[in-house]
Amino acid sequence: MSARAGLLALVARWFGAAVAARLGFLPMTEIGYEAARAELADIVRKLETGGQSLEESLALWQRGEELADTCQRWLDGATARLDEAIAARDADAED
Repeated sequence: MSARAGLLALVARWFGAAVAARLGFLPMTEIGYEAARAELADIVRKLETGGQSLEESLALWQRGEELADTCQRWLDGATARLDEAIAARDADAED
């Protein structure tokens, strides 16, 4: 089991599968940058408006941390690809 799947299972075990399902958690292996960013923005909005139980708030916060990490990995990957493309272009220009 991946670390992400393990964390989702842990959230489901701590707070119940119903809470995880109600919060709309998707496995991180199935989520792209735009979806992760949109879900993160929704979580921030929910936490700012309040009204959740402590358990739901903690689950939302944990999911937000996961989503922020996912977004950062996507951005890091994009940066690495751009750096590689620039380096390849510069190497071609030197030849």
